[in-house]
Amino acid sequence: MFGLGAGEILLILVFALIFIGPKKLPELAKNMGKAFRDFQNAKNELVNEVKNSMDEAPKITESDIDSYPENDPHHHEGHLDENKINDDTSVEAEEKKEATQSSKMS
Repeated sequence: MFGLGAGEILLILVFALIFIGPKKLPELAKNMGKAFRDFQNAKNELVNEVKNSMDEAPKITESDIDSYPENDPHHHEGHLDENKINDDTSVEAEEKKEATQSSKMS
């Protein structure tokens, strides 16, 4: 029990008997037992609540993930991704733009 041996528990009980007294010791033990039981009940209630919420949560399958457009490898085909700065097509477009501007100037 909590890493304590029988001799250590007996020593604690003797000190409790001396300091608390024989009249209040049973009441103290009863209150400590009740507090421990209430703590266990609260813990079990929390564990059950978490388990129930996990059971109620929608299950996501692999086919659900595959059905999202972001996961489709062909989703961005034919479209420039505005977030890609070093995209080959945008570099080519810049080069063409610069070439047309320089040809207009000359």
